[in-house]
Amino acid sequence: MATLTVRNLPDEVHRALRLRAARHGRSTEAEVRAILEAAVKPEGRFKLGSWLAEIGRELQLDEEEVALVEQRDRSAPRAVDLS
Repeated sequence: MATLTVRNLPDEVHRALRLRAARHGRSTEAEVRAILEAAVKPEGRFKLGSWLAEIGRELQLDEEEVALVEQRDRSAPRAVDLS
């Protein structure tokens, strides 16, 4: 992973970052990463996992149904001939 150094950060900005991080229960460094990630990710990005989780909440699946959904084929992938 890359490292980023931010120089000449005003004290009031650093203080605000520390307070925001504390409110979210994470370090200042983790808070800055979260802010940067949110700032650069594409808007309207479709998140399949979040969408499926929302469907599950709406359907109010019971534990047995959730277990069925979580079952996965763990076998090795097969080669596909596209010729």
